[in-house]
Amino acid sequence: MERVSTVAISGVEEQLMVVLGQMKASKVLVPVLDISMAICLIMSVMLFVERVYMAVVISIVKISGRKPDTRYKWEPFPEDLEQGNLAYPMVLVQIPMFNEREVYQLSIGAACCLSWPSDRLIVQVLDDSTDPAIKTMVQTECQRWASKGVNIKYEIRDNRNGYKAGALKEGLKRSYVKECDHVAIFDADFQPEPDFLHRTIPFLVHNPQIGLVQARWKFVNANECLMTRIQEMSLNYHFTVEQEVGSSTYAFFGFNGTAGVWRMAAIEEAGGWKDRTTVEDMDLAIRASLKGWKFVYVGTLQVKNELPSTFKAYRYQQHRWSCGPANLFRKMLLEVMRNERVTLWTKVHVIYSFFLVRKIIAHIVTFVFYCVVLPAAVLVPDYHIPKWGAVYIPTVITVLNAISTPRSIHLVVFWIVFENVMALHRTKGKVKPAATNQQRRFKFIDRLNLLELGFGCYLLFCGCYDLIYGKYHFFIYLLLQAIAFFVMGFGYVGTFVPSSSN
Repeated sequence: MERVSTVAISGVEEQLMVVLGQMKASKVLVPVLDISMAICLIMSVMLFVERVYMAVVISIVKISGRKPDTRYKWEPFPEDLEQGNLAYPMVLVQIPMFNEREVYQLSIGAACCLSWPSDRLIVQVLDDSTDPAIKTMVQTECQRWASKGVNIKYEIRDNRNGYKAGALKEGLKRSYVKECDHVAIFDADFQPEPDFLHRTIPFLVHNPQIGLVQARWKFVNANECLMTRIQEMSLNYHFTVEQEVGSSTYAFFGFNGTAGVWRMAAIEEAGGWKDRTTVEDMDLAIRASLKGWKFVYVGTLQVKNELPSTFKAYRYQQHRWSCGPANLFRKMLLEVMRNERVTLWTKVHVIYSFFLVRKIIAHIVTFVFYCVVLPAAVLVPDYHIPKWGAVYIPTVITVLNAISTPRSIHLVVFWIVFENVMALHRTKGKVKPAATNQQRRFKFIDRLNLLELGFGCYLLFCGCYDLIYGKYHFFIYLLLQAIAFFVMGFGYVGTFVPSSSN
């Protein structure tokens, strides 16, 4: 029996070597692989240069102490006995909601507890819920706060046209909004501290060129599971580096869609909210910047919120965040190039750094190079894989990202393989979004993700071949990445949530 098994294995090995020999001799595969490798290496260098550039800029910003309140005029509102509360501008707080059963009380309560004169504040709850029971609960909560003297408005629509962008746009059409100078926006799972407006509005009042003040997100459930810890690592880099660099150098960055305050005039001049892409917040920010408005990011001001704790929810979110910018880039490229109100360097920053490298290349090269091209290259005997592109560059990029979250630096290996899996969904074209509220999601068959399983098999095959015949020892990475694809393919990520978290 052992002899038969040995003969069978030898036969499989011989057939495999014949196939791989034909692959090497192929006049199509190797040239395609050469072209793909070259393109991926060029994109890797572009991403590497961008990350190093941002590391240098953020270091200079930190060392020089270029804080927002030193670059712009910021003064607290003084007590004015003559004007009284009239010294404070009218502020509208918008809270868009959609079937938010778990968090609606927290978000409404946080908005109603903002320390701002009650006669200078309007809280507007934009409820697009389709569940009648939830709509009733949200309306009752609004009535409860109204009975306490809070100027709160409960608004609903006959349809959900435009989704969030449509709700925000519709909310600004109300007659009572005309008297408001600024609008603060909080998604339903965000809970601002009471002093939020006192720390943001002075930037807008004392600096007429500023159109947006953005705060940082604080993740209250970051310790809930491994997936939320990994998400925290990625988003911390975005907030501590990308947003800070954009604010400090070009006074421009992408609006995060929540935890920010807009000047009403900036929204109006930019053309208001549009629902032409899934990133309506980024769309508005770019149009406002092209009109000459400046943005300020206040990294020391944090607003509590929650990270997606299920894989399906996170996958849907990331797919939406990645497809939207690519579509917006296509729509606005010529508009940015033809704009005459911003400098040439600002145009280069928006087109090259903000869009091309960070929103497109970063996603494509992460998946295509490390999950498709590199594994394929190990199957071709004697194919040269540059170590500087496959090892050194990604190592530097990983280190620069990891130092943004020092407490999770020991999870960097998990972060690498997890981000590569998510890059699959960030790279995909438009597909039907996966449902995030399936009641049967914990059944085994409902947890299967065939795309991840397919790539897991591909990487496992490439890793095993490299282990046996390879010379670069890439099998260590390939097998780890295959395991990550299998774990997510079988749905064993974001399924266990502890009963209590820190």
